[in-house]
Amino acid sequence: MGWDIDAEGWKSVGVKIKSRWGKINNAGLETIDGKRDGLVSRVQALYEVSADEAESQVASFEKHTKELRPRIVI
Repeated sequence: MGWDIDAEGWKSVGVKIKSRWGKINNAGLETIDGKRDGLVSRVQALYEVSADEAESQVASFEKHTKELRPRIVI
């Protein structure tokens, strides 16, 4: 599943991803390509954590990243 953000938003999120997970580089961001499950897989592989732990880390990241929060349309 991917996030519903535009290219500019993805650039901003990419900076935050690299800040949060320093082992993820630009090539890794290209591989993830805006897909949530791609980020979970990269975190799991690079940091050698369980799938549940990687999922937990990404969920926490989502919660604190405004670009990834659902937009409320009135």
